[in-house]
Amino acid sequence: MSIVSEKNPIPELTLFKVGKVRSVYDMGDKLLLVASDRVSSFDVVLKEEIPQKGAVLTRLSKFWFDYLGVPHHLISTKVDDFPSEAVPFREKLEERTMLVQKTQLLPVECIVRGYLSGSGWKEYQKSGTVCGIQLPEGLQESQKLPEPIFTPTTKPEVGKDENITFEEMEAMIGKEKAAILRERSLEIYKKGSEYAETKGIIIADTKFEFGEKDGGILLIDEVLTPDSSRFWPKDKYEVGKCPPSMDKQIVRNYLESTGWDKNSEPPVLPNEILEETSAAYLEIEKILTQ
Repeated sequence: MSIVSEKNPIPELTLFKVGKVRSVYDMGDKLLLVASDRVSSFDVVLKEEIPQKGAVLTRLSKFWFDYLGVPHHLISTKVDDFPSEAVPFREKLEERTMLVQKTQLLPVECIVRGYLSGSGWKEYQKSGTVCGIQLPEGLQESQKLPEPIFTPTTKPEVGKDENITFEEMEAMIGKEKAAILRERSLEIYKKGSEYAETKGIIIADTKFEFGEKDGGILLIDEVLTPDSSRFWPKDKYEVGKCPPSMDKQIVRNYLESTGWDKNSEPPVLPNEILEETSAAYLEIEKILTQ
């Protein structure tokens, strides 16, 4: 097993937790987030790796944290800035690690949808709603929504995320915090998507996570990456059709094409899918950051 796929690549450091695609190390009041090349889809971590994926997620997240200008948890991505006990492991940390402030995680995923696609399109076809939110009649696949909508989900330690209403979110974390997360999520999506459009990219939807520290709320984890967002090239966008993806949708589409039931052992990802996905991740990073 390679360095980038191990769940605990640096056993000499204190492991804080292992996520689907990251290993997190405890640095006292800080954390080290090490992004692997693992890929998850439909809440399942697949056996195959996407080459260079962890590095892309780290570099692109840093770009967005710097650009967006909202309170966030990132301190540095430079190994020389990390605590001294981490520096000897430079080879394993370089390019794929963020030193961040430790926060109290708010246990919801904040999803913003600007276009009708994916699971939202499937639900709309059945009921005219997306996550219970009533939308106008007659919308087509991939159509831009009149206004972006906020559709939170749970973020359980184990098991699958589940859609919740805004009222359920208020009951979970309180009305004031829920209102802040909704407002901030919509603001970040608006600023990020407006910038991306200047680069010829549509951000169809995305998800954010937030944490609390010293009475404030910080944007945490990754932000506007091809793992957390749906990116479409504007020049290939057409209402009524599913545009080509420059994100993890490439993997999802392949898995869907196999007839996998999403409960049994997942199919093996062929090399061409791994290579296509890696190329898409590198291309979207290049487009957005140059």
